[in-house]
Amino acid sequence: MIHPIRAMKAKLITVGLLLVGAATVGMPAFASTTATTTFNVTATVTATCTIAATAMTFATAYTGSTITAQSQITATCTNTTPYTIGLNAGTTTGATTTNRLLAGPSGATLPYQLYSDSGHTTVWGNATGSWVSGTGNGSAQAINVYGQILGAQLPAPGTYTDTVTATITY
Repeated sequence: MIHPIRAMKAKLITVGLLLVGAATVGMPAFASTTATTTFNVTATVTATCTIAATAMTFATAYTGSTITAQSQITATCTNTTPYTIGLNAGTTTGATTTNRLLAGPSGATLPYQLYSDSGHTTVWGNATGSWVSGTGNGSAQAINVYGQILGAQLPAPGTYTDTVTATITY
């Protein structure tokens, strides 16, 4: 049998060890020191735009009556970026933005016009006042181009073409 004083000492030592163990649960095994710093994070968003266009085809064979056609220009600009889009006179010799010409066989031409409105009243040119303006939103924005060939013209039979350059300025 264990002597009562010795048993009491053993119980006190056991209880003491349990208390010390419970008090150290969740504490790191060693004391630590921390230090902090800060740093800047920056990003630069540059204004940018891209432009694309679909072909314009006058679907009806020209027979002397006024015909119309439509195509689209797509402008994609960074959000809040203002832009203007201008259309040049095309590549046919003698054309201007107010008198565009389709080139045909044997030097023949067929006058046509491009407009920024479906009523065919606002000629779309490449100078201040005739541009189409907008503000980018980060997504593709479709802008219609309206074409018209007036009636009462007598062109020679054949295929007539022109190439127009659309320019976006931002």
